[in-house]
Amino acid sequence: MRCPHCRHDIQVYKNPVPTVDIIIEVADEIVLIRRKNPPHGWALPGGFVDYGESYETAARREAKEETGISLNDLQQFRTYSDPDRDPRQHTATTVFIARAEQQPAAGDDAAEAALFTEENLPELVFDHGRIVADYFRFKKDRQ
Repeated sequence: MRCPHCRHDIQVYKNPVPTVDIIIEVADEIVLIRRKNPPHGWALPGGFVDYGESYETAARREAKEETGISLNDLQQFRTYSDPDRDPRQHTATTVFIARAEQQPAAGDDAAEAALFTEENLPELVFDHGRIVADYFRFKKDRQ
């Protein structure tokens, strides 16, 4: 690609898009949202990191927008970066774990927000089934 002003070559990079997902613990359950937008289905609350925003700030913002929940004890869990994890584009998500006292209420991109245990999980979109399975394994290993 050439600069339109000086005609020098410009190096163009195509990088994964950063996202965050949040495992919100309310007592012994976790919060999931049913997405309003494609791909439709149940998912962890989360979304894209805005330019100039820290991943922690993005996690708090997305949780509040999609579930109405203010997070406590936000801690980074893992990063998932498989190029095929999101059918729309290559994303890399940093997953956080947080606690909350309040019940979720759907907002923004969420058509519904509800609490689930490991035993009654719905089918999840993206790679969220893997993330949630890793989370429950992690919790059992810590006991």
